[in-house]
Amino acid sequence: MSTLFEPYTLRDVTIPNRVWMAPMCQYSAEPEGPGTGAPGDWHFAHYAARAVGGTGLIVTEATAVSPEGRISPYDLGLWNDTQVEAFRRITRFLASQGTVPAVQLAHAGRKASTDQPWKGGAPLGAQARGWQPVAPSPLAFSEAHRVPEELTADRIREIVGRFRAAARRALAAGFEVAEIHGAHGYLIHEFLSPHSNHRTDAYGGSYEGRTRFALEVVDAVREEWPDDKPLFFRVSATDWLEESGWTADDTVRFASDLHARGIDLLDVSTGGNATGVRIPTGPGYQVPFAARVRNETPVPVAAVGLITDAEQAEKILANGEADAVLLGRELLRDPSWARRAARELGGSVRVPEPYHLSV
Repeated sequence: MSTLFEPYTLRDVTIPNRVWMAPMCQYSAEPEGPGTGAPGDWHFAHYAARAVGGTGLIVTEATAVSPEGRISPYDLGLWNDTQVEAFRRITRFLASQGTVPAVQLAHAGRKASTDQPWKGGAPLGAQARGWQPVAPSPLAFSEAHRVPEELTADRIREIVGRFRAAARRALAAGFEVAEIHGAHGYLIHEFLSPHSNHRTDAYGGSYEGRTRFALEVVDAVREEWPDDKPLFFRVSATDWLEESGWTADDTVRFASDLHARGIDLLDVSTGGNATGVRIPTGPGYQVPFAARVRNETPVPVAAVGLITDAEQAEKILANGEADAVLLGRELLRDPSWARRAARELGGSVRVPEPYHLSV
């Protein structure tokens, strides 16, 4: 039996296989009007195709907990009931195909208020549907980005409450798994890293101070998220900075802290919080970071990063480097990757009845 196609259970949720879809922003939501931040036909077709293709768990793209928490005006959100109802259409279909629907709750912090990537991704001003980004410290992500407004303690507590409310809405929308986005230079990661957090109050300075906001968010979401449903946390295991950044050692320490607060699995990525860094990319280049967390802590992990073929994914799991793999661009190229991999490895995935002739 292929390890890649063995079921995996966390709390009371059983995921049919270990081929999972990573969150990838589509920048395709309505930017204004009653449908702002709600998934539409594009999102339904995008996620439905991967479910029909046999993907065991699908994590939706970064879903903002507030309007100002979006990366762009075209991002999804979960701050109102219209968005909840629109998501229900997607979660119902994914579940009908045997796929577990998961949501990534996010706040973009200082990387917010930018244009769609295919239009250059430049920061947007108020005249182009933009807004003032916020961050732990008034440090711009790059020379092109606006200097963010430093969050007060009251605003921090307000954002924690936004994560709590979004978790409540995610449950109402039919999601079985929630993931907190603490990676890629967005708000939670900005607090974690000394590269972007220069605060001197209770939310900065020491490791304990810099992790305080993240743990408050985890506590708030876990209180809303049912005990029988898993909660994930996505982390950038390193800033890829020799000094002054978040490190792999920090991640190992943090993983144990997260586990104690009710996090069931760490989604291990890297980078995104600093410009101009040199990242040694290659097949599976981020897997060693996931493996270290898995081997040195009690936390299950999912690995990401240029995982493209079935044998490679199988080897990662068989070697004990991860408990699941998250595919991104490869699933964009081939929505039925899981079905093809199952054929190659002798595993099996659910095939929709109308597709029975393709088996």
